Amino acid sequence: MADIDSRLKELGLTLPEAAAPVANYVPYAQSGQIVHISGQISLGPDGLVTGRLGDGVSLEDGQAAARLCALNLIAQIKAACGGDLGQVKRIVKLGGFVNAHPDFYDIPKVINGASDLMVEVFGDAGRHARSAVGVAVLPLNAAVEVDAVVEIA
Repeated sequence: MADIDSRLKELGLTLPEAAAPVANYVPYAQSGQIVHISGQISLGPDGLVTGRLGDGVSLEDGQAAARLCALNLIAQIKAACGGDLGQVKRIVKLGGFVNAHPDFYDIPKVINGASDLMVEVFGDAGRHARSAVGVAVLPLNAAVEVDAVVEIA
C-alpha cells in the first residue's frame, strides 16, 4: 500500500487530533485484526456542522459534513494503529447516520462524502460495505455521524 501520510498530503488533507470520547465509551476497540471505530460526528476546523438535511442543510453541505466525519475516522484509525496508517489492510464497513427531515431521501448521497474520501485516501483498500440511515436527531445536533470497521495488519 502506498504511504498513506504522503497520500493525505498530496490530497491537501490534514488530520485532526483523534477526539476523546464524550461519554462512557472508547474511541475504538480492537479484536484481533479488526478495529471498530466509534461514530465520529461532523466536526471540523470551523466547528461542528449541525442541522437537518432537507431542512436548512443542503445535500452538498451534508456531503462535506460526511467528509469531515471520514477525516475524524482516519484520525482515530491512525491512533488505533499507533500512528502508522500503513497498517490499514482494508476499510471493511462504514455506518452512516444522517440527521434528516422525513422528506429527505438522498441519505446515500450524503454518506458518499465519507465513502469517496476513504477510496481517495486508501485506494482499493478503502472500498467498503456500507449502511446509510436517516435519523431524527444526532448527538449535539450534528448533521452527520459515521462509524467504521477496519482491518489492520
